[in-house]
Amino acid sequence: MANLLNHFADAVARHADRTAIVEGNGREVTFREVQKRAQQLASKWSRKGLCHGDRVLLAMPVNADLYASLAALWSLGVTVVLPEPAMGLAGLRHAARTTRPKAFCASGYFALLRFVVPELLRLPLLRPGQGQGEPSIVDVQDSDVALISFTSGTTGQAKAIPRSHAFLMAQHDAIAPLLDSDAAERDLVAFPVFTLINLATGRTTILPNWKMTKLDRLSPEQLAGWVSKQQVTRLLIPPSLCEKLAQCKDTGQLHTVFTGGGPVFPDLTRRLLEQSGLDVVCVYGSTEAEPIAHLNAREISDGDHRDMAAGRGLLVGRPVSHIKLRIRDDEVQVAGDHVNDGYLDPAHSKENKIKDGSNIWHRTGDAGHLDERGRLWLLGRLGSDVKTPTRRIFPFAVEIAAHQWPGMTNSALMSLNGSPVLCVEGDADNLSNWNRLAQEFGVAKVTHVKKIPMDKRHRSKIDRVELAHLLGY
Repeated sequence: MANLLNHFADAVARHADRTAIVEGNGREVTFREVQKRAQQLASKWSRKGLCHGDRVLLAMPVNADLYASLAALWSLGVTVVLPEPAMGLAGLRHAARTTRPKAFCASGYFALLRFVVPELLRLPLLRPGQGQGEPSIVDVQDSDVALISFTSGTTGQAKAIPRSHAFLMAQHDAIAPLLDSDAAERDLVAFPVFTLINLATGRTTILPNWKMTKLDRLSPEQLAGWVSKQQVTRLLIPPSLCEKLAQCKDTGQLHTVFTGGGPVFPDLTRRLLEQSGLDVVCVYGSTEAEPIAHLNAREISDGDHRDMAAGRGLLVGRPVSHIKLRIRDDEVQVAGDHVNDGYLDPAHSKENKIKDGSNIWHRTGDAGHLDERGRLWLLGRLGSDVKTPTRRIFPFAVEIAAHQWPGMTNSALMSLNGSPVLCVEGDADNLSNWNRLAQEFGVAKVTHVKKIPMDKRHRSKIDRVELAHLLGY
């Protein structure tokens, strides 16, 4: 079985002088240059005593050197540990404690982190730099662990996820058909996994020229300017950026948006389709299984919109062909080659995995159902349901409906002191109307809040713990 390194080498052979990556500062790097850089780094680091199977914690700016460093370390048979950026220093410490790396690979100001993170202080520091000579050839096996990454930690302790080279290749095979195009696309990519797919496919990736951890500071004008300047044809971005995109007046050659990493509300897809004339593909997945399902927004019917407005949930489309999906006790469970079969900590595997014959099912923790056409609808997190005097409801289903109410910006249904309360962000002049609409779902109380806190990763999911704290609970 070929791995991503093999596919990247093939891409270099076919498109050596094609731009592989455009960095946030505008610097363009060809496929040949990325490969040469990776070989230099592998040569330099192979003399540092790294051995097949060693773990190296990597913390670098998102640029061409990051991906060249990944390729270099993989070619040496090294397992790369990637902390979750949204967790900051706490995430870095958690990654170091959990994986016990042999070395710390960093560049720029990231290298200074070793002086503020005790777990890194005594580790050898690997800095990108010029290398000479040929690196030793390592026989990288499909079963070798290529990456250890982490869940976002928004629903508990961040879990370490080992990913073998075979897993990354299976993920490539599941995602590549979604991105397939006969045209010479220029993709602006906010998700690193898609950059890996593009490097393996021979497609140009434009990196953001903004900080992904500060999406709230990015203006629609800045986004449109970067898209137009780099002649971007497709975007792969979280829903929070789609909200800004919907406010952009001129996006040049842009024709398609792939979005995921958080709920994609139906009012947002409608605005993108109507105002911008873009094709919008919504991708549902999780850290452990990406992708699970996808949906072309043009296939959402008027009946689907009415169902979502009535509280049926969020339509996310048909499961991808490479995955098995079932619903057990309202929970979406998935299995397949690109679904991770365990965590670094066996206790996490016991909690989140179900062995059933030859299949290992991953418990997504998402409640949902399949309709008569085999399409998946999401209801929110399992166990988040709220009891009203008349029924049990899932907050997410109500929030999907509320997003389509006049004057609404965002909403969160909370259970406070055992009673359902709909927290609403938007034009407070609509409060009486919101109260009336909420009562149709059995929610008697609506409270207006200035701003609903969102997750730090993609700013696309409600931070319910922080919201409860802001409300005094």
